[in-house]
Amino acid sequence: MQQHISTLHEFLSEYWPHIVLTFSVLVSASAAVHAAMNKNDVRAAIGWVGVIIMSPLLGPLLYLIAGINRVRRSQIYEQRDKTFKQFISYPEPPVSDIESCAGIQFRSLHILGDRVSRFQLRNGNHVRLLAGGDEAYPAMLEAIRNAKSTIAMQSYIFDNDHIGRIFIDALAEANQRGVNIRVLIDAVGAKYSHPPITRLLRKHQIPHALFMTNPLGFMRMPYANLRSHRKLLIVDGTHAFAGGMNIREGFMTEFGKENTAKDTHFSIEGPAILQLFSSFAHDWEFTTKEELPYADWCVKEWNAPQPHVPARCIRSGPDRFIGSNHHMLQGACAVATRHIRIQSPYFLPDQVLMGAINTAARRGVQVDIVIPKNNNLRLVGYAMMAQIDQLIRAGCRVWMATGTFNHSKLATVDGQWSYVGSSNMDPRSLRLNFELDLEIYDTDITGQVSNLIDNEIETAEALTLEHLQNLPFHKRLRNRVIWLASPYL
Repeated sequence: MQQHISTLHEFLSEYWPHIVLTFSVLVSASAAVHAAMNKNDVRAAIGWVGVIIMSPLLGPLLYLIAGINRVRRSQIYEQRDKTFKQFISYPEPPVSDIESCAGIQFRSLHILGDRVSRFQLRNGNHVRLLAGGDEAYPAMLEAIRNAKSTIAMQSYIFDNDHIGRIFIDALAEANQRGVNIRVLIDAVGAKYSHPPITRLLRKHQIPHALFMTNPLGFMRMPYANLRSHRKLLIVDGTHAFAGGMNIREGFMTEFGKENTAKDTHFSIEGPAILQLFSSFAHDWEFTTKEELPYADWCVKEWNAPQPHVPARCIRSGPDRFIGSNHHMLQGACAVATRHIRIQSPYFLPDQVLMGAINTAARRGVQVDIVIPKNNNLRLVGYAMMAQIDQLIRAGCRVWMATGTFNHSKLATVDGQWSYVGSSNMDPRSLRLNFELDLEIYDTDITGQVSNLIDNEIETAEALTLEHLQNLPFHKRLRNRVIWLASPYL
């Protein structure tokens, strides 16, 4: 036995470089082939293959951790589609005459939405805009406190701060009343506050889960990519809230004072709630393996107050719905004839979407883009400055909003169509995050959204090519270097 061990030791001592080389070549080749065969974006494929080849052992490890999409695509969706059909049928027929709702140019956008979303555009929805935490949080808390049967809540960030604990108290009271509750928080977003809010959820025995905590199958850790960026609250299957707002005290003037951040959320009643719940139910089942029956969590008929508007839910994420928000924004730019308004805190469109926006501007459409002058994510702000000149050269008007930071994600076209929700116009939202948006065909709601954007423009500073060219060289270089990492900011 000693002789065998000694022989093995001598063999490894002499040939270990050859063994390591062979192993690294095999692993790198396997990882590079996997990246080339599974990455649909040529830039991502080239990037990963380059990293793998240039770093023979570290590269494959990085690809294993951050490069492989482990989200299951078909099985849960097939189960969910069966459950969807089994329990619920829409009382509202799908909208067929979009011309009477918005205009003839939106006919093709309607068709695009049908093919991208898998949800049909439905009338009978009552949508109310909620500006900031001062309007959104009290309305959400009132709905929770009046809940009779169910509460489904999802957020990217749920801070353990003043407003977070107020929400916990309301959820705990509802839990004691026997309301059936499920709370889903992203695993990365849960780490924004210390201690995390999950301790209080656990203390009050409120059913909850963290999204994407186990990407490698054996490590309980949050996954840096594939985050759930969705923000959603559904109460009794009759009243929902969705948009861009996390649960953070900084969005209420009571706590944020003069530094209160801005955001926009929406109250929804009507058949769009079923679509929103479908998104939540899938995410919950994916995370916990628990199936939520539609019959228990949604009503079969809605009695939404007037006025009614056509709306639908648009899901997007690194699964079979990848690029849904990207396709919808491209389509909206293509049908615009007069005015496109965009407000985004993190505005880093890829070349395809930037081309769609620039083409609209060159066709004579007035394009207004509002971004923060002082971004809460400085690296993202720097990267934005590295490519924004391409839009200005095409004729887009770019505005840097002054005042407190605005987290709203809003877009309107021709005063008839709105696209609102959780999606930013950056690589993470367009390809990596799970996002949840609403498209709304209505002049009144679109007018309200447009007014919010116009109010920001009134006090904003116009960004010009001269301003960008006058930046010191070291700042322009810094912006370009950080821009190279923009897909993962």
